[in-house]
Amino acid sequence: MDLTGLGAFQAEYEQILKELSDPKVFSDQRRAKELSRRRKELEAILEGYQSLQRAISDLETIKSMYQEASSADRDLLKADITESEEALSKAQEELEVLLLPTDPNDGRNVIVEIRGAEGGEEANLFAKDLFEMYIKYSEKVGWKVEVLSLDPSDMGGYNEVTFVVKAEDAWRKLKLEGGPHRVQRVPVTEARGRIHTSSSTVTVLPEADEIEVEIDPNEIRVDVYRSTGPGGQSVNTTDSAVRITHIPSGIVVAMQDEKSQIQNRARAMQVLRARLLKAEQDRQSQEHSDARRSQIGSGGRSEKIRTYNFPENRVTDHRIGLTLRKLDRVLQGDLGEIIDALVLAERMEQLNNHTKET
Repeated sequence: MDLTGLGAFQAEYEQILKELSDPKVFSDQRRAKELSRRRKELEAILEGYQSLQRAISDLETIKSMYQEASSADRDLLKADITESEEALSKAQEELEVLLLPTDPNDGRNVIVEIRGAEGGEEANLFAKDLFEMYIKYSEKVGWKVEVLSLDPSDMGGYNEVTFVVKAEDAWRKLKLEGGPHRVQRVPVTEARGRIHTSSSTVTVLPEADEIEVEIDPNEIRVDVYRSTGPGGQSVNTTDSAVRITHIPSGIVVAMQDEKSQIQNRARAMQVLRARLLKAEQDRQSQEHSDARRSQIGSGGRSEKIRTYNFPENRVTDHRIGLTLRKLDRVLQGDLGEIIDALVLAERMEQLNNHTKET
């Protein structure tokens, strides 16, 4: 691999360190955050270059030793050469990944929205299963989760649930969870034991800072009302629930879980900023529709990114053709194998595209 790019990355890294040492930089929070994020990226790239240089040096040393060794020692050194070549290949692959264009949302917290789609109450029950699956996975990997809004359905499922996951690698690992999730099982409402197919939708949004998304107070409409529970009954005697409508985009966010109107408004604004940030990113990428719509689709049962088949204890991710016969464990939070496979597939696709372009 060509190492001529090392100097440019080293110079950029030193320039960023110089800027971050200037207290004036932190008066611009957005700039300070961008510099800190880029510093981390460059540190990883420079470490990758160093690893590659060590691997090259080690291989050259062993090859030199091989040329000078006796015939009896050469057999032993052949194994060392093979090992060093494998280490060099690995270092090259890791550096190639580090040099790929970074996702602008890497390092952000994420906001996840889950809704029952097709299948009536069974879809709402499945939405709750998905929510609990992500909560258990978050616990396993040490992520912090905060529920923003939870709308229970009549039979104990969720019409909708929204939560934020706070972790450095949350976006990288969860962004590919967005889309229609299909379930095949016998619903609790089915008296004849027939298997039904239902679906719930998962939307994954990058959390936006206030400094990144400025919302004009004149462009939003705020409605307050009393919180309601399953069946529509009132659960509060004050108008604490908040509905915010962003007039230019038509995006509507409602929050009612907190007893304080101020808290519900703050959470609604948090979700609104996330949706507006992603919509703007999608517009800049010239996509035909915003990511939220592309993730949700119509929510139909024929559209799906993943199927959860209870009778066969099977989960299948249709995008990469991965099938696991351990649905019970997946629902208990053992999502790592699926998520890692999706991340790897995305990385391989990026590498292939990058190779074609170069």
